[in-house]
Amino acid sequence: MSMQAMIDEWYPVGLFSQLDSAGRKTRLMGEPIDVASDADGNARVTSDDGRVLPVRVRYGHVWSSLGEPRKDIFPIPEADQPGRRFVDVGVVRVRCSPLRAVENFLDIAHFPFVHTDILGAEPHTEVQNYKVEIREEEDEVWATQVKFYQPQAAKSASGGITTEYMYRVPAPTCSVLYKTCPPRPSEWDVITLFVQPLAEGLCDVWPWMALFDDETAMTDLIHFQQTIFLQDRSILENQIPSLLPLDPGMEIPTRADLTSIAYRRWLKRHNYTYGAQLVAQ
Repeated sequence: MSMQAMIDEWYPVGLFSQLDSAGRKTRLMGEPIDVASDADGNARVTSDDGRVLPVRVRYGHVWSSLGEPRKDIFPIPEADQPGRRFVDVGVVRVRCSPLRAVENFLDIAHFPFVHTDILGAEPHTEVQNYKVEIREEEDEVWATQVKFYQPQAAKSASGGITTEYMYRVPAPTCSVLYKTCPPRPSEWDVITLFVQPLAEGLCDVWPWMALFDDETAMTDLIHFQQTIFLQDRSILENQIPSLLPLDPGMEIPTRADLTSIAYRRWLKRHNYTYGAQLVAQ
């Protein structure tokens, strides 16, 4: 399987706030790497054979690549917006394809059944019509006009509301979610999923948030988001096939799966196939 297209992308490999000289031993697409701070406190990433890898620090995380990225890490303008709280949620290891982790994040229909009484509840299970497109100029997948009833859309929400979402896929293993901000309806809360592919069937997931919420304790914000993702983990680890199918005939989509269909088409177009299954077996 050709890996070059995904080798030349940026991936999260650790939290900048947790860097130290001892380093974090981890893997990136099967390759052992070491993430550490140098004498000046800067992030340094090296491969097992001593090669110094590209490094960036964005959105509270250290990013690196086994190849030569042709562009910088995607922008999130809200990360520079005054007044927001930036939440490093931590890391969750999941025995699933890194592409499966992103696709699950894009799925709205599972809310009432997996995140019952938080992000969804019966009988409010219908996914209303929404718009999905691959934006050619940005080369990103976007889903807009997504609306869903939620009993507790955010830690700051005091009751059930119809939440509006926008989903954005700017990189093969990253997704950015914009959703209704209960304390400030004119703004969007930003919740991201940065996925580090350890192997084709194993990944570390690094959620990160940029919120307008001056009331909730940081520990509670982190716990709320970790609770949501841990509910997803058992689903992700039991999906069959474990790799993400890119052949449209391998799974039967519904109207609720429009974002997933566009994501798979976009992956296939770019040959982002690490963690994917190309043909039925």
